[in-house]
Amino acid sequence: MSETASPATGTAPARPAAGPGETAAPASRRRWYALAVLCAASLMIILDGSIVTVALPAIQSDLGFSPSGLTWTVNAYMITFGGLLLLAGRLGDLAGRRRVLLAGLAVFTAASVLCGLATTPAMLVAARFAQGAGGALASAVSLGIIVTLFTDPGERGRAIGAFAFTGATGAALGQVLGGLLTDGFGWNWVFFINVPIGAATMIGAVRLLADDPGLGLRRGADVLGGVLVTAGAMLTVYTIVQAERHGWASARTLALAAGSLALLAGFVARQATAAAPLLPLRTLRVRNVWGANLVQMLLVAAMFGFQILIALYMQQVRGYNATETGLALLPGAIAIGGISLVVSARMINRFGERTVLLTGLVSVVAGYAVLTRLSADGPYVTHLLPVMVLIGGFGLALPALTGLGMSGARDDDAGAASGLFNTTQQMGAALGVAALSTFAATRAAHLRDDGLREALALTGGYRLAFGVGAGLLVTAIVLALLVLRRVPTEKKG
Repeated sequence: MSETASPATGTAPARPAAGPGETAAPASRRRWYALAVLCAASLMIILDGSIVTVALPAIQSDLGFSPSGLTWTVNAYMITFGGLLLLAGRLGDLAGRRRVLLAGLAVFTAASVLCGLATTPAMLVAARFAQGAGGALASAVSLGIIVTLFTDPGERGRAIGAFAFTGATGAALGQVLGGLLTDGFGWNWVFFINVPIGAATMIGAVRLLADDPGLGLRRGADVLGGVLVTAGAMLTVYTIVQAERHGWASARTLALAAGSLALLAGFVARQATAAAPLLPLRTLRVRNVWGANLVQMLLVAAMFGFQILIALYMQQVRGYNATETGLALLPGAIAIGGISLVVSARMINRFGERTVLLTGLVSVVAGYAVLTRLSADGPYVTHLLPVMVLIGGFGLALPALTGLGMSGARDDDAGAASGLFNTTQQMGAALGVAALSTFAATRAAHLRDDGLREALALTGGYRLAFGVGAGLLVTAIVLALLVLRRVPTEKKG
């Protein structure tokens, strides 16, 4: 017996209904099993954004990437992922969320095979673009499915906490697993590992998620809006990456920046006039929604930039191999995962999302402050281990931001709010990698020209980049203090 369509959205809820003779308790367990499937899919997709980081030197050596071209191994995935999330979320509303989830997992898994088989830079980057498209389809609908599955505020809070835990730990664990796979089997296996996981999650989704018909494709999807936001994001990242060569104030850089702003402004204008916008602008009128998304973009830019740069520092300056790099990052993964899973929900219930968010941000800023004093040969225990502990604050900040970002959205805007939240996460990651990597490379080049040896020049570049990252986090704290408001207890979840 299926449930009727939700009057708020016009789509059937994704909650599996209790069949004849099925008690409420098994039906409740079935929802948690479904959540486990969604978390596994999210873990695979988020993990893939970071698992490649420790494999970058091996990929560069094997495929012949240039230093600037190598960043597109990461950015091709994140830009397509982030740029297509809003369009993918709308497709979920129209075609049914389970169908879009399954399509995304299939595309992602097939593209992972192509990544692992790549023999040229162009082939790998193209496959990474396809991976990003599949990841967008799957991720855009996941949070909306969870919100529909868990209608009780307490259960929904625990479910979102578990989902946020997946996001918080996936990026960190990716580097550990990436190191082990790269050294043990070769860089190709950081992509091949997705194949069995993707197959298992597809089987689980078919068995545990109810099929919802959606609103129907005749209601229309704003394809032009999707093209504008994706092109604008891609051009923005390209503008930042090429600034290292041409200069931040050069005519070329300024022209590209103007073009990217024009595309993004065109997207906003399109959303104001489209019959079926990807992002109804009324969503952005909710203070906590737009505030949480801005704070998240700054936080994720700093955190993902950290993950890329610290892995490169360990290998290029300290001489760690891929496995040693992954193991050195393991305390950070444990701190983030443990805090997110065990501590964050309890603290949010007691103190509220805003307070917990600020606590997490302060912890991460403290970690960045330590990184600005990075040396080329300092002991791991005193120079890096404290950072790994302090960045555990990310495990507090991200679940709190998830709750804040969804707290003010209307029921019929839940898909758009979810898509926006995922979009800013991916855009923040792409921009953080591009910007912090560019600052590090530019500073290192200047120090080489001044006669410093390679290790010291690279370390100087990384210190500057981490200083910029600390500035992003301080800005996030100021925004959180000025913009975000406490969520009333009865409206949490």
